[in-house]
Amino acid sequence: MSKIVVVDDSYAELQMIEGYLKSANHTVVSYPNADKLEEKLATEKPDLIILDVVMPGRNGFQACRDLKNDDRFKNIPVVLCTSKGQESDKFWGQQQGANGYVVKPFKAEDLLAAVKRALN
Repeated sequence: MSKIVVVDDSYAELQMIEGYLKSANHTVVSYPNADKLEEKLATEKPDLIILDVVMPGRNGFQACRDLKNDDRFKNIPVVLCTSKGQESDKFWGQQQGANGYVVKPFKAEDLLAAVKRALN
């Protein structure tokens, strides 16, 4: 069982993602934005992070890059979760160090498969 931090500015999306993850027996901690994310992660010590890309303030691409450049968090897999489904967006996500990419709208199995791949 893994501990997963989910960051998404949409409450409805957070609820849905939490539901999918909890049904697969993961522990979930969620935040509405990437503000002070590093401080929160230092406390929570998750096994995986799911980041929405389009958020006010620091977006998911920036947050992912920041985490991957931080020795404390660089080994925690990050799955980007976004409505941006172009190949160029996926490529850009990989360039930021993302370990997985799920395009909204997605099904539970899409998300859980990406989580499983990233954790293995």
